[in-house]
Amino acid sequence: MKPIEKASGIGGLLTAFRKLARGRKKITFIGCPGWCNPFAELLGYVLRDAGKEMVFIPNLRKDMAVKVEMTDYGMQLGEKADPSSDTIVLLGGLAMPKMEVDVDGLKKLIDEITDCHPERQILGACIGGVFQKAGWDKLIDFDYLVDADMEVTTYGFK
Repeated sequence: MKPIEKASGIGGLLTAFRKLARGRKKITFIGCPGWCNPFAELLGYVLRDAGKEMVFIPNLRKDMAVKVEMTDYGMQLGEKADPSSDTIVLLGGLAMPKMEVDVDGLKKLIDEITDCHPERQILGACIGGVFQKAGWDKLIDFDYLVDADMEVTTYGFK
């Protein structure tokens, strides 16, 4: 794994993702509910006018796949959807130790979803090196991994 581009902030994360999604037809995000679905919605927002179908799967529950679609409130999860896709985006919450995700089960799910897509692509999107810390960068056959890092400062005025 070698760095191919550096950027900063949320804009850098979104731009990197938009570039990697070019030429892809359908994107299926896989992540944990609550923590990851807002990231799927945020990442999906930069593709809202690209004509791509997007789907979110909570944990490894393929039966719960739903659309990620533009609404009057921004990108939101919608109705049930077919998760079959040429592009998988694994969201970092899956690799957090407390989620206890079965990596072999995840790899099987990826194979099922991309079965009819020989040009499949597997992307990872995480914060703070969570995939690397969990060793998933060696367990999952990522094509690209976008790892963001944020510096947070809270100021008090009273």
